[in-house]
Amino acid sequence: IRAHLDRGEQGYIVCPLIDKSDAVSAAAATAYRDELAEGIFKGYTVGLLHGRMKPDEKEAVMADFAAGKVQLLVATTVVEVGVDVPNATIILIENAERFGLSQLHQLRGRVGRGDKKSTCILLSDNDGEDNKRRLKVMKETCDGFVIAKEDLKLRGAGDFFGYRQHGMPSLGLADLLEDTALFAKAQ
Repeated sequence: IRAHLDRGEQGYIVCPLIDKSDAVSAAAATAYRDELAEGIFKGYTVGLLHGRMKPDEKEAVMADFAAGKVQLLVATTVVEVGVDVPNATIILIENAERFGLSQLHQLRGRVGRGDKKSTCILLSDNDGEDNKRRLKVMKETCDGFVIAKEDLKLRGAGDFFGYRQHGMPSLGLADLLEDTALFAKAQ
């Protein structure tokens, strides 16, 4: 990351949490930003952006980042969409196992918007087979449709009108992924 910043480029570090939690072991943006600004990135301008900030605060941080006044932006997924800073060439996503593949793909899209080579780093200490498979998909393709299909296979669709966020719906005979032609015909 420092090599990118030293070339005059900018970067993101994305954390799944805003503040530290006793219940969840994951990177928290506020504490992480302070730790980085006082430690390994001392001497660089490190900003903070998260969803609980007031709209005018968020706009000011993003304006400073877009203008190049902030070199490294530590943020939550609030940067997932609508952020276009062509000079941002590196993104590090902490606890990548906590995000869906489609969300990781959206976050990865924050870099590579200019003409410079960009890098996405996905960090995870989860060495389970499902997580390895998920991260392999992100490594092997940038095709959003392929990623969304794999995300659906791995996490399932959830309920349209229920509370379940993921998991395959309880269809008795059809398979949501394999029977798409049958669904189209039935429609």
